[in-house]
Amino acid sequence: MKEMPQLIVMLTYNDMTVENAAEVFEKCKDSQAKYFGMKEEPLAADEMKKLYSRMKKCGKTTVLEVVAYTDEECIKGAELAVKCGCDILMGTVFSDEVNELCKKHGLKYMPFVGNVYDRPSVLDGEIDDIIEEAKGYIAKGAYGIDLLGYRYVADAKLLNSRLVEALDAPVCIAGSVNSYERLDEIKKTSPWAFTIGSAFFEKDYDDDMCTAINKVCEYMNKD
Repeated sequence: MKEMPQLIVMLTYNDMTVENAAEVFEKCKDSQAKYFGMKEEPLAADEMKKLYSRMKKCGKTTVLEVVAYTDEECIKGAELAVKCGCDILMGTVFSDEVNELCKKHGLKYMPFVGNVYDRPSVLDGEIDDIIEEAKGYIAKGAYGIDLLGYRYVADAKLLNSRLVEALDAPVCIAGSVNSYERLDEIKKTSPWAFTIGSAFFEKDYDDDMCTAINKVCEYMNKD
């Protein structure tokens, strides 16, 4: 029996960390979600480090998703993840240097795959090419893949299912999981995890964020 995909709560809106992330986390720390994350902008590094430390003290697994497309920005993002003591680095265009940095510091690296651009991110590319690219990153030692499935310009449902099926490694479907219809698709596809950020702040699941998180967790665990 497959395990249900894990929810990663992103304290982000439109691919940016919300300014009151620490306050939001305190309201949601006792929710059923085990994974919490942020983006690399716009909070100060020291503020992020303090919040990640707080998350860990509350028993959470910590994630930094870096929306970066140049070598310099990707490396800077990876160094921030190390400084913050994160468990998982998601995002960045794959970089051998970032990959080695993650291995050195025990970070689980889940890079973007396909042609990713803009912020909020957009994904394009041929599905077969994306799958082969992902396999190559796993062969190089990446822990898994950050798939911007619902940001894909073509058939997101097909891309999600094909990549998860083709890859013997964790896949996180990140971005725009904003409806129960998409939660149903994720259940069926069965990736390792998925992220929700903006949809919580837009109150797509409930007006209260902690309640919304629990609703999503409970829905995913239903048969």
